[in-house]
Amino acid sequence: MKAIAPLILLLLAACGNGTAPPPARVGNGSAPVDNRLLDENKNMATREEQDIQDWLERQETRMNSSGTGLRWKLVRDVPGDTARPGQVAVLNYAVFLLNGDTCYSSADQGPASFRIEHADVESGLQEGVQHLSVGDSAVLVIPSALAFGLLGDRDKIPMRSTIVYHVGLVALRK
Repeated sequence: MKAIAPLILLLLAACGNGTAPPPARVGNGSAPVDNRLLDENKNMATREEQDIQDWLERQETRMNSSGTGLRWKLVRDVPGDTARPGQVAVLNYAVFLLNGDTCYSSADQGPASFRIEHADVESGLQEGVQHLSVGDSAVLVIPSALAFGLLGDRDKIPMRSTIVYHVGLVALRK
């Protein structure tokens, strides 16, 4: 018991007086904010939006648009319940760049399947498939922020690329 008392006193002394340390300070609070990166990001988003508008004009088409930037157009509309989060979507697909280059296709790789809002696929595809019912076909234009972002997929989709999906919803599973 005598050996424990000095140990407890040592631990209490090491804990300090019970006051919290001051908050950490990062950077110089009086330095002006450098907005160059924010401004460049806004400029890139504006250029990408213009590229999408130019593509839509070349295609002579109008598309629905979501608040996130996704655009979609149903090519074939079959009555039925639309896909919901948690379901497994089975898709035939082809992925293109705005310049028309083909990146991926289910004709080469077979149909894709993923659990909606639970899988590691582009958020734009997750959102777009929820506008479809089984049998529907659509075109989805997915800006880079909803696709593969700044880095691309490091294979066939370059960095900061808008992608175009031609999709057909083959099935929905639980």
